[in-house]
Amino acid sequence: MSLLSVDDLVVEYHGTKVVRAVDGVSLDIAAGEVVALVGESGCGKSSLARAVVGMESPREGTVRYRGRPVPALGVRKRSDDFTSIQMVFQDPNSSLNPRIRVGAQINEGIAAARRRGAAASKPEEWLERVGLSSAMAGRYPNSFSGGQRQRIAIARALAARPDLLVADEPISALDASSQAAVAEMMRVLAIDSGAGLLFISHDLAVVRLIADRTVVMYRGRIVESGVTEKVWNDPSHPYTRSLVAAIPKPDGQGHLPAAPTSAERERWLDVVPEALDRV
Repeated sequence: MSLLSVDDLVVEYHGTKVVRAVDGVSLDIAAGEVVALVGESGCGKSSLARAVVGMESPREGTVRYRGRPVPALGVRKRSDDFTSIQMVFQDPNSSLNPRIRVGAQINEGIAAARRRGAAASKPEEWLERVGLSSAMAGRYPNSFSGGQRQRIAIARALAARPDLLVADEPISALDASSQAAVAEMMRVLAIDSGAGLLFISHDLAVVRLIADRTVVMYRGRIVESGVTEKVWNDPSHPYTRSLVAAIPKPDGQGHLPAAPTSAERERWLDVVPEALDRV
């Protein structure tokens, strides 16, 4: 049984018109596996992530964690069984309480893990695991840089001892020099704990460093999925090929690939993906 199974998922938003953000997506994640979900902004990656953790209700399809449907997050506290699903958001300012010391916030994750029978730990230990000083536990979030706050958010999520960690663009707000380091840190910490990691990004260059499998999303649909090196070296879908081609390559001339035309992008929707590698 897969740790996470998503089957034919549809997520829609209703306003002046209906927007289908996720259009029939299926994917699996095994324990100890890092799966990257890549695609441009607006393709539905975040909507899929929010549905996986119960923050969005599917219009159709199912999301199952260890074979059980993931319940919607509401005003009531989530049962302890599902606190082993944790999410790291793109903006740590939206997930850290500015009025509570960071040590106390990490303690919330520790308490959730303890209720499921995990061994005791301390906030200072988790700060050190994400490369910060244990002395920072008594400080408030506004005394940290953006990159440090993101590390604190990761520490809090990991302190809950998750079996499944969903990271939605967790490095996009970081400076370029630390993005790869933080991504690699998340991989190591997740693998060491045996957790599955769904790492969402638009950056294929970073994804190549950390992901076992890569899933490519375009306009709400999965158009390619497979072992990361295979997707990188031999992409089968024209959209994936455009993503790989758009990664700057040092040629000494400053050349950039030509952007695809609108007509080309429309034709991509008609390309039938090869058999998708779900596990």
